Amino acid sequence: MTVGDVTLHEYGPAVSTAMSVEAGLALAGSGILQSAAPAPGKEGHWVLRAGSRVGAVRLPGGQVVRIMPKTPVRRLFFLLGFSLDPARAWRDSREGTIDTGEHDDIVPALAHAVERQIDAALRRGVLQGYREVEESALVVRGRLREAEQIRRHFGRTPPVEIAYDAYTGDTAENRILRAAAERLLRLPGVPGPVRRRLAHQRGRLADARSLIRGQELPRWQPSRLNSRYQPALRLAEAVLRGTSPEHRPAGDEPLSVDGFLLDMNKLFEDFVTVALREAFREHRLTAYLQDSHHLDTAGLVRIRPDLVVRTGDGRTPLAVIDAKYKVEKADGLHNADLYQALAYATVLGLNKAHLVYAAGRQSERFHKVRGSAAGRDGREVRLYQHTLDLSGEPGQILSTLRDIAGRSVGTTPYPRS
Repeated sequence: MTVGDVTLHEYGPAVSTAMSVEAGLALAGSGILQSAAPAPGKEGHWVLRAGSRVGAVRLPGGQVVRIMPKTPVRRLFFLLGFSLDPARAWRDSREGTIDTGEHDDIVPALAHAVERQIDAALRRGVLQGYREVEESALVVRGRLREAEQIRRHFGRTPPVEIAYDAYTGDTAENRILRAAAERLLRLPGVPGPVRRRLAHQRGRLADARSLIRGQELPRWQPSRLNSRYQPALRLAEAVLRGTSPEHRPAGDEPLSVDGFLLDMNKLFEDFVTVALREAFREHRLTAYLQDSHHLDTAGLVRIRPDLVVRTGDGRTPLAVIDAKYKVEKADGLHNADLYQALAYATVLGLNKAHLVYAAGRQSERFHKVRGSAAGRDGREVRLYQHTLDLSGEPGQILSTLRDIAGRSVGTTPYPRS
């Protein structure tokens, strides 16, 4: 039986494909897909259905599963670029914020974008910095580590246990860039020319130590010295955090599922909330992401709206907004979302709440909550549903979000009921 690569589509129909038991178990246990199960009555085949994650993974045995997004790749990378670096993207909303070349698949586009960003970062040379080194040596350099000298050598010399600051290219920034290049070189589907350029960038970063897989990323602080590195670092960190999980059956070694995936649910939520936060700054208002509250007075039921807008001093809530990567249903309603929005408005003492969806038949609709005008303050409570057309141009998308921001705080009028 020939086992070939598989192409799925985000939230698309299920596909039956030939697959080994080992690969199927790894895929099912990884949580990458919405569902993965053996095909009934068809030995050696699995039925796969993609959910919100898009990208590519290589399974045990070498089989590759590609998940194609509904959103065009260039637009997807605009969303990613804005989420990673809103200040830069807000000034320039063109799709070229992240250069994906001519590639229309996620992994090739990502590899091209990261290589171009690393090349730009290193154009004026590799960033050097000081790093504390602790080692045994035949001569004294820097500071003598007295406790280690006594513990290891009973006070005798040489060798001596020393510590000193070395000026080196082995910095947190360079380690992250090198790790991203190495990660991309292992991914399936990276074109030959891009692969060669990535290998060249890895060579330029040879002084930086490699990261151990699973190790926490080294921390770096934005500064004037590493400003030219920052776009590359943000994208490199996105690559390294997009590592697929491993599946470990009970008592067995882990089955490695290697690849890169973007969760469109999270990407949409990140983009909408970050873009709205920037829009509210134009109104001199403060927006808090994932603002934590409790639904009940005992503090047992936690709620966490995607975005809460407050006055400039941060004291008074003015609006609450939740982003939902969903397509509008036939009747236009997502009842559970409306209940959730009402809970947010109630806890925050607001007479309106807003939901932003990825697609829908109407750009905006609202629902008046039954009996709300009879409340203690006599206010009518409305729940607004907005749609964001991701097929539009970047400028149109950002303009829509600016308009939603204005409506939510009353600077832009609502349509008449």
